[in-house]
Amino acid sequence: MYTEEIELFLEEYKENLQKSKSHLSDELIQIRAGRANPRIVERVMVDYYGTLTPLNQMATISAPEPRMVVVSLWDISMIKAASKAIEAANLGVNPSDDGRVIRLIFPILTEERRRELMKDVNKLVESAKVTCRNARRDVLDEFKKLKKDGSISEDEMDRLEKDVQKQLDDMILSIDKMQQLKEKDIMEI
Repeated sequence: MYTEEIELFLEEYKENLQKSKSHLSDELIQIRAGRANPRIVERVMVDYYGTLTPLNQMATISAPEPRMVVVSLWDISMIKAASKAIEAANLGVNPSDDGRVIRLIFPILTEERRRELMKDVNKLVESAKVTCRNARRDVLDEFKKLKKDGSISEDEMDRLEKDVQKQLDDMILSIDKMQQLKEKDIMEI
């Protein structure tokens, strides 16, 4: 009985670690480095006939050049609304449209801006690590309750603590690698 319960706690713990990593990955993609990335406008919401709709569900988004993102709307009548939504999203670029497509031209990053982006990356990474540590604390608290109830032994508790810690260490290592790749991307000229 208790082994199923332990497995459920461990499975939930692994899912929480993975969710934290996935969220960090999504956030890091939103940080623009040296080149334009079409995913930077994915979260932009456009008022599409009274319904807020993600831009990527109403347009083709591409990066034909390293510093340019082109948004080709399927419904050309929505170009003005999409331009306003991109402007309101505060992406650091002003959209320009020619009546058919919207172009976002990203300026070359200055050294100062690169340093600011590095700080943003470090904050996101630290937040992800804290989330992972909180997940570890939560699962260990559940195991301590089981130990207190007499459902698991001291040896079993030690084994579970080591297993949970190893999973956390592996995830922190993975997060650190993501951080190094993003920092390299940002500092690349």
